[in-house]
Amino acid sequence: MIQTLFGSLDEEQQPDKPSFLDRMKEAVTRTRETLTDRIEEAVNLRKEIDRGTLDELEATLLSADLGSTTTNEVLEAMREKVDRKQIANGEELKRVLKEELLAILTKSMNFSAPPTDGPIVILVVGVNGTGKTTTIGKLAYALRSHGKTVLLAAADTFRAAAIEQLEVWGSRTGTEVIKTKAGGDPSAVLFDALSAAKARKNDYVIVDTAGRLHNKAHLMLELDKMRRTAQKIIPSAPHETLLVMDATTGQNGLQQAKMFIESAGVTGIVLTKLDGTAKGGVVVAISRELNLPVLYVGVGEKQQDLIPFNAKDFVDSLFT
Repeated sequence: MIQTLFGSLDEEQQPDKPSFLDRMKEAVTRTRETLTDRIEEAVNLRKEIDRGTLDELEATLLSADLGSTTTNEVLEAMREKVDRKQIANGEELKRVLKEELLAILTKSMNFSAPPTDGPIVILVVGVNGTGKTTTIGKLAYALRSHGKTVLLAAADTFRAAAIEQLEVWGSRTGTEVIKTKAGGDPSAVLFDALSAAKARKNDYVIVDTAGRLHNKAHLMLELDKMRRTAQKIIPSAPHETLLVMDATTGQNGLQQAKMFIESAGVTGIVLTKLDGTAKGGVVVAISRELNLPVLYVGVGEKQQDLIPFNAKDFVDSLFT
């Protein structure tokens, strides 16, 4: 997966630079405050940890946007431990809750080795307004900051503003953008971009795709055509298909995501605007219900505000 492909983008150790863990803690501040306060309330209401405590905890997890399916799975595992008297106090309750959340998040992780037959091709899909173009710009910045050569393909030709927005990010990051006029053939743009990248021996090609087509069938046909086009130039492409999701849309975003997963062969999630919600538990719901890893999270508007997702750091940040 992309964390393997981006293996060279490990955190640089600089004394004045916040660590990924510190930035994650800051991003989930609102979620952490809500969780911590409500768990303390649930524990203080009762003399001992019992099923009644877990009933109180259920509302807390739902308010953090874990969703009913994920919440039920977590609580069922915890009820067994409560019945066996394996959870005696609030600290043990938090520890077991962390273990259950971490188990869900790590279950969907599945990383593959990077390809060797040419540029790494990354398709980026998602509904308009989720931060798709901004995410592409941040990915380009991260790669170029670590010495990688990158080419951007403006294949969202259905929306004229998308091409202009990608050009803005290309200018900011010093990355060339291959484009056509609005309404042009997305596959033709992709063909030109991959041909150029292969000839120039670029390391990466990041491809913007339409965020909204006429219907699901149209979306499937267009993305399938793009995959076939890519494989004419680079047989193993696309190597990754990233779905950009907006954390503030919560459970509603999961329904939109399912359409893209069925249509686009999504391999991983980039979750934007995590710092703008008190419902960061949606990260766990995404991993559980979509069975896909969250690979990166957006924590701001600046080009460096995209950080690799680490399940342990995320869970620790929710309770630290």
